Amino acid sequence: MDHQGEFRRAALGLGIPDDEISRFSRHLRLAIGLSGGGDGSPVGHIGGSPRLPVGMKWPSAGDIPLPLLLSVDCGALPRVDGFDLPADGTLLFFVHQEMDFGESRADPGRYARVVYVPDGTETAVAEPPDSACAGERIDVRAELRADLPLWLEEGDEDWHEFWEDLEWDDMSPFQQRLARYMERELPHLDELRSLAHGLWSSGAYLVIGGYADDEATVGGITAKTLAQGERFSYLDEDALRLASEWIPLANEGRVHTEYYTKFMIRHDDLAAARWDKALTVTDFQAP
Repeated sequence: MDHQGEFRRAALGLGIPDDEISRFSRHLRLAIGLSGGGDGSPVGHIGGSPRLPVGMKWPSAGDIPLPLLLSVDCGALPRVDGFDLPADGTLLFFVHQEMDFGESRADPGRYARVVYVPDGTETAVAEPPDSACAGERIDVRAELRADLPLWLEEGDEDWHEFWEDLEWDDMSPFQQRLARYMERELPHLDELRSLAHGLWSSGAYLVIGGYADDEATVGGITAKTLAQGERFSYLDEDALRLASEWIPLANEGRVHTEYYTKFMIRHDDLAAARWDKALTVTDFQAP
């Protein structure tokens, strides 16, 4: 389906100039929300036991088995332009969240795995090494949602608290450029944002694709990819550039669990199916 065309036609119908629609659309990403409710056939499941290739052992970090977070049928997912997921096969996401949260910088990714099982592979339901590796199975269904970078989203607490505390003279040149861009180049930002979220409004807490440019994720990617001691300040140009280079393969919200994990991958590694290049950022929220 031509989602960009659908959005453009709807925006033109509101009287918004075509060039402004194009500028806004450069930042608009469609993501796939996964939830246990709704209509339609399941596209995968949270928890439960996965189907692994015959002869493959349950993924582990040494003698520590990794629990299954999500299994998703790529062929059953809605297609999204610019997001190079496989057209078929199954993606399996394993992570020991407590260990991943406390992992050492010297060994990132030790406690997480992304496993891709192509269609046609002989598989069998895997027996979990222990009950903690296969939680309650929840079948999930898919629907599209609109995602924007945080600096374009209305009501993002981190960004707007940061923004409101700054006087113009205290802003960096980059932050001043962002402010001018939104004011001069996107005068219909509120209407465009409302239109996008109205067309694609999934509120699912587990999402494939879109953006993950919150402070915890940017900080986690920075810690795992940059040289020791090198840091980017949140919402500075380098931090937002780094965030734009990565896309969530599976982005777990902070609704139900103390730990929540984001599986991130660079766009070029996703296109080349280099699943071993995926990184996880696990954070903790006190109940």
